[in-house]
Amino acid sequence: SVTEHNNLITLDTISIKYYLYFYFRVVVKNYQHVLAFMFAVKELNENLRILPNITLGFHIHDSYFNVKMTYRTTLNLLFCLKRIVPNYKCDTRKNMIAVIGGLDSETSLYMATLLGIYKIPQVGHVYEVFPNEQHQYWGIVELLKHFQWTWVGIVTLDDDKGENFVQTLIPMLSLNRICVAFTDRMPPPTDFSQLHDVYLQTERKLHLFTDNNVKALVVYAETHSILGLKYLLVQTGDVTVTLDRVWIMTAQWDFPALQFHRHWDIQVFQGALSFAVHSNEVLGFQNFLLGIHPHSQSRDNFIRPFWEQAFDCLFSESNEYREGNGTCTGKEKLQSLSGPFFEMNMTPQSYSIYNAVYIVAHALQAMYKRNSRHRLAKPTPLHSSLKRISFNNSAGDQMSLDDKGELQSGFDIINWVTFPNKSFSRVKVGRIDPWAPQDRRFSINDEIITWYHTFNQMAPSSVCNDNCHPGSVKKKKEMEPFCCYDCKPCPEGKISDKNDMNICTPCPEDQYPSSNQDHCIPKALNCLLYAETLSIIIIFMTFSFSMITALVLGIFIKYKNTPIVKANNQDLTYTLLISLFLCFLCPLLFIGQPHKIKCLLRQTTFGIIFSVAISSVLAKTITVVLAFITTRPGSKIRKWMGKWMAICIVLSCSLIQTGICTVWMSIAPPFPDFDKYSSPKEIVVQCNEGSTFMFYCVLGYLGLLAVVSFVVAFFARKLPDAFNEAKFITFSMLVFCSVWLSFVPSYLSTKGKYMVAVEIFSILFSSVGLLGCIFFPKCFIIILKPELNSKEYLTRKNRAQLFE
Repeated sequence: SVTEHNNLITLDTISIKYYLYFYFRVVVKNYQHVLAFMFAVKELNENLRILPNITLGFHIHDSYFNVKMTYRTTLNLLFCLKRIVPNYKCDTRKNMIAVIGGLDSETSLYMATLLGIYKIPQVGHVYEVFPNEQHQYWGIVELLKHFQWTWVGIVTLDDDKGENFVQTLIPMLSLNRICVAFTDRMPPPTDFSQLHDVYLQTERKLHLFTDNNVKALVVYAETHSILGLKYLLVQTGDVTVTLDRVWIMTAQWDFPALQFHRHWDIQVFQGALSFAVHSNEVLGFQNFLLGIHPHSQSRDNFIRPFWEQAFDCLFSESNEYREGNGTCTGKEKLQSLSGPFFEMNMTPQSYSIYNAVYIVAHALQAMYKRNSRHRLAKPTPLHSSLKRISFNNSAGDQMSLDDKGELQSGFDIINWVTFPNKSFSRVKVGRIDPWAPQDRRFSINDEIITWYHTFNQMAPSSVCNDNCHPGSVKKKKEMEPFCCYDCKPCPEGKISDKNDMNICTPCPEDQYPSSNQDHCIPKALNCLLYAETLSIIIIFMTFSFSMITALVLGIFIKYKNTPIVKANNQDLTYTLLISLFLCFLCPLLFIGQPHKIKCLLRQTTFGIIFSVAISSVLAKTITVVLAFITTRPGSKIRKWMGKWMAICIVLSCSLIQTGICTVWMSIAPPFPDFDKYSSPKEIVVQCNEGSTFMFYCVLGYLGLLAVVSFVVAFFARKLPDAFNEAKFITFSMLVFCSVWLSFVPSYLSTKGKYMVAVEIFSILFSSVGLLGCIFFPKCFIIILKPELNSKEYLTRKNRAQLFE
């Protein structure tokens, strides 16, 4: 039983021939698209699982690059192959269910204006077997960003399609900091007869022949622009200006050859990158191609013209005269043709056509299943079945149309490798997959890309000017695009660590700029560390003087019963020597990286110990004066003489210094401080004194004690004294005061470890002055002049001085 509904027939067991219609442009290589179409129909007709009891048929027409021919052949499809009578179907053998449009959008658009009236679905325009073009725009931007090509040219046709391409792409490039150096628009010829005149007029106007600084050219590669660009390159003769380029082609790009391309060297496109509809190898297609020959009985009106053009020959019955290689035998091998004329592998464009046929077949299957299941009075049209269709094709790829009729697929990124024999190889080097996770939507393998040989297998640079290297910053040129700029060195104290930075940035506080201002270097710690030479010298001096002081103390203890020791007040002598011993050890608190305890101890320890030493000297001086006064008759001071007076002097003077230090520690104690600004290349690690005023109070009090001791000793220097005690103390106080008076300006004029070193040497030299001036003369007598260390000599010397 056969029931007809709206020109669609529901079948049970009867086999009826259906026709799919395909538009085809006469370019030699495009013949593979016809064969891919035929192969798909052949597979479907042999596959009983998809459309059992249904035979698919087809008609193929050429548009000849002409709008009138496009409309005419579309009407032929709808009504009659010979005489067109709109709205009258004179050829009942034709039962058109769908049309597969041309590869370019222009042809499909012209067809849609007629097909839409009669509700005939057009696969390739209404239903896209080509991924959404927005994904391709995004892929172009990502590709340019990946190779850092910021100065690019655009080549397109001077028509609505080309303008739409430019108007869509340029804003996306600008948003991604990529500039367009020029946009070359080639006029689209209406037919091949216009190619020569039109393109020779255009040649001198195109920037791609004059601006060789632009290494990346984006070409909107529809059929017209492909043929026109190739024609221009052939006509120029000398294509050296176009060799050092990276051609970036849209997904319609191929090497379609016409007869005049036969002797043209395709190596100008060596290393080109293009986008292509994701494709896979279709099993059985090559075997199908091997069975194609011009003497077959198939009603293929394209094979003989193709054969003559591809093999540059003529069939004996041909009336055409053309210079060629002779007569076509029909035994020529398709596999012997170079890539621009024919490929044995299915091209991405042919793959799209192959899939379009399968999409229609699966949609037709779904429509029949739905209609037979529900037995509708008005069967569902094919349009509804084409939406949301999904299946796996014979190559294993999933074909899915969403509810908008768009194919959910991505693009492959192809690297074109050409050879001197005019053959070429397509190498898949990357992928655009809009449905993948974010980090895998764009992927490319740089290592397998073959570039033009002058690039030395390195991605070329395509920028308006040389990159601003690290250490400099971009400065915009007036009246120029933002990709064109001058390079200005970073200001002092700032760096740029990458190419083409817009601003220089300061280094972190603990780092400083390198000499080239291209990176930051960690600042060295500026403190008196133990491993430094200066520290080793100080430690050696500290222990040496400490041992000498201990030796002197040992001598005085050993000879404590001798007159010279007894005459110098043993308790004060021992106190002074012990305090000097500790003074020599104080510098150890100043060496090494400061920490909290060390900062709290070093100035207070030094201040208190030195106050004990100076107060001991003061007590010795006062003792000398009082010893002379008490020898006079009737002196009432004798009762004040004794060790308690010395103890009181030392304790009271030391307690005052201790009180000052206690107040200091209470209100503003010292603390570790990291000064990152005083030195540009160092971090000064020091003890912040907390209160500078209290620090100078400690030093000032020591100075006061020293001055008092100096004054008392100075006035007592001529008093009778067998061992010149007052003179030695005077000289020692003079040394002490000189050292600390020179300390203040030196301390204030230095920073970091040298400031610490100044204080250490002041401690050491002032201590050495006390030790040397007061004790070395006595040790000299005790060790080397023992005859002078006697009571008789002491008594005689005192009397002599008294009567002078």
